[in-house]
Amino acid sequence: MIKTRECKITIKDLVNGFLDNAENGVVSYSGKLNIRPAYQREFVYKKEQRDAVISTVVKGIPLGYMFWKENDNGTFEIIDGQQRTISICQYLTNVFSIDYFSFENLTTSEKKDIENYEIMVCICKGEDKDILDLFQRINNYGEKLSAQELRNAVYTGPWLSDAKIKFSKIGCVAWNIAKTYIKGALNRQEYLETALKWISNNKINEYMNKHCKDEDAEELWEYFKNTIDWIEKTFKVYRTEMLGLNWGELYALHREQKQDPDELESRIAKLMADVCIKNKKGIYKYVLCGETRELEVRCFEDSVKRSKYEQQQGVCPDCLTKGINKKYNIEDMDADHITAWSNGGKTDISNCIMLCKTHNRSKGNS
Repeated sequence: MIKTRECKITIKDLVNGFLDNAENGVVSYSGKLNIRPAYQREFVYKKEQRDAVISTVVKGIPLGYMFWKENDNGTFEIIDGQQRTISICQYLTNVFSIDYFSFENLTTSEKKDIENYEIMVCICKGEDKDILDLFQRINNYGEKLSAQELRNAVYTGPWLSDAKIKFSKIGCVAWNIAKTYIKGALNRQEYLETALKWISNNKINEYMNKHCKDEDAEELWEYFKNTIDWIEKTFKVYRTEMLGLNWGELYALHREQKQDPDELESRIAKLMADVCIKNKKGIYKYVLCGETRELEVRCFEDSVKRSKYEQQQGVCPDCLTKGINKKYNIEDMDADHITAWSNGGKTDISNCIMLCKTHNRSKGNS
């Protein structure tokens, strides 16, 4: 059961004592307001959103409710309103300016108008599980939380604090070693989510539930680091196609296998030069797993299909061998490689054959 009460807080009081210690926390309101509790996201507002907050204040337009949790010791934590609060605090402490005007460059009257602006705050008191439930309900609106940000709201504790230092902060160790292999925004917890997918085989909730009370996230970090080490030892040459691959899956499947990096590089270079391969990113899984479909080998062009169809007069050679002399419409036939692409066959008319769909689809991938 949550008890609530409403109050008005001036911006001057809100900003008083503002201190951003990065991973060590962000506070304001004379040190009594914890702006970034464990369940909160990092600062994600874009410039336009941040500036809009200040513009709303300057124009005297109501900013909308903020929700604070009241602790037993008289301190508070932000449930909803972190992005607006940080925007306001950063502006009044001259972290950024709008249209080349910082707060310190405003007139005394303009400063006073902003400082006296009142924010409506709903102060809530209750059990942690009820507060977290409220947090998730509120964040179904506005700037949506990512799936990992919502998980962070549930599985709080020392493990999460350490994991965010390693995987979520600007310039963190994970970004330093993996930025050329992983896509994603640090402050939306996408590096952390990737690391968790890798170590848990996509069972993130299960892993976080098991480890959230651990003293640190060292196990997760070691697994992540070992994955990156394996990538760099296995593939001698870096190519931009390596960014964003599912390295966690490849590491889990092939880390125990002995690979010859020189032989792999020779194969990769040859495949990269093959004009028949449309999906160059798929080459890395192909050289490890042999899955041709990862490559999206280029299909025969329509003009080639038409020419070959006319040459064959719409007859399927495989049907003829079975005593079936039937003429098909072109849309009832598929173009196939005579010599499979995987065996060196080219995707041109000299290596093309038109087969009825039944016989072509009964064959293996080429």
